[in-house]
Amino acid sequence: MSHNYPEEKKKWRPLEKMFNEVPERYDILNRIITWRLDERWRRLAARECIEGGPHTALDLCTGTGDLVLRMALKMNGTASFHALDYSKPMLEVARRKAGKKGCDNINFIQGDAANMPFQEELFDVIGIGFAFRNLTYKNPDREKFLAEILRVLKKNAKFVIIESSQPKGKFLKVLFRIYLRVFVAGLGGMISGHRRAYRYLAASARNFYTPAQVKEMLITAGFSKVDHRPLSGGIAGLTVAVK
Repeated sequence: MSHNYPEEKKKWRPLEKMFNEVPERYDILNRIITWRLDERWRRLAARECIEGGPHTALDLCTGTGDLVLRMALKMNGTASFHALDYSKPMLEVARRKAGKKGCDNINFIQGDAANMPFQEELFDVIGIGFAFRNLTYKNPDREKFLAEILRVLKKNAKFVIIESSQPKGKFLKVLFRIYLRVFVAGLGGMISGHRRAYRYLAASARNFYTPAQVKEMLITAGFSKVDHRPLSGGIAGLTVAVK
């Protein structure tokens, strides 16, 4: 099942060109630049999302569908899943992957995270895999995105975020910054053919908010409780916010 995103309502997003042009290489690029750690991190996020057996779940900014597919396969058809993204090419890849895995209970939707086509308090859980940074880092629509997430979440429901983070150790932080500059920005840009986009991805990861700043942002937006779990020395993190 799928819905289209009307062209007249589309808004420009900083990485839209890249996400529209590299979907066939996007998954392999993620595996290369994270040494496949992204798969482990998404498994943890999916496990958190389906804990308690949600009836309705949303994978926000789903991309090629990695997170929602993990959730749907684990739930084995016992929940209703929605996956929203503004990139039509990304969603086409996600649909093909879902078809190959026999997941027919995912509703793929092309839409804007600032104006989602859902009723209020619909979802028991919303997950987002490595796109929270794009919605919030120096993004003028940050408050709109967070308000919209709160609008479609049920009371006491969870917003599960898996994202890059800031390691605390000085030595690891230095290594992480070198890795982002050389491997992510350099190699990722070369393989993808979108050097500017991967420079942005590296810079936004390098300068992204600390876990304490993310918690403050979410509490200010209206969430009642926020917990953070550092992963792989703190270069990534699992954040769970409760409405």
